[in-house]
Amino acid sequence: MDFQLENKNALILASSQGLGKAIAEELVKEGSNVMLVGRYEEKLVKAQEELQKLGLGKVVYTVTDLTKLEDIQALVKKTVDEFGSIDILINNAGGPPAGTFADMSDEHWQQSFELNLLSYIRTIRESLPYLKQKGGRIVNIASSSIKEPIQGLILSNTFRTAIVGLAKTLSVELAPDNILINTVGPGRIATERIQYLDEVTAEKKGITQEQLSQQLLKNIPLGRYGEPEEFAKFVTFLVSGANTYLTGQSYLVDGGMVKSI
Repeated sequence: MDFQLENKNALILASSQGLGKAIAEELVKEGSNVMLVGRYEEKLVKAQEELQKLGLGKVVYTVTDLTKLEDIQALVKKTVDEFGSIDILINNAGGPPAGTFADMSDEHWQQSFELNLLSYIRTIRESLPYLKQKGGRIVNIASSSIKEPIQGLILSNTFRTAIVGLAKTLSVELAPDNILINTVGPGRIATERIQYLDEVTAEKKGITQEQLSQQLLKNIPLGRYGEPEEFAKFVTFLVSGANTYLTGQSYLVDGGMVKSI
């Protein structure tokens, strides 16, 4: 299948590691130019060096604080300066802290809103003039909590589902410009984020991470955690020329973990 991704220009948030980096890797292999984004330059430099060896696409990076409007505006400008336009936008951000409603202060709620929802809104708004030029693709990375809330992750449960409402609404508003927008939620994919959550949960339960993993694997029909590249390949299809009719939808890549219909 021809994904028609050669010479496409992709802006990928939170892409120095984890799922964002895995998506960047797949797009570079397909010949896309990729803007890596993160808070720590040393991680971005390492990711750029690794990815640049993989394909024909150009790989650059920008250090960005996604909670700051001026940083997002500068990021979009730099992407356009480097590549000429933006064809693909991957919204992604580190997950908010774990905890219950009683654990969270106004500061927690505000920080999570700014990082996990407002950053998506701002980046879409700033990128839209360029995405409209050729009928762009947007994918918002969320969580399996968009289908089934996760105990102890109230911030994620709240703001990830808000992303779904945003994308569903925009799928209608942006359709006349042939912009397709979808939401993808990872299940238990083997990333740094999942390792952190497993550490927190295991500590609360007073068991080892290995014991916790064995418990969690019982809930995954495929019997294992997913690999970042498995998630990335699906996102790559959604932003590719092979996808011409899927928009406004929410998908899970979770090995069958979530049982909701």
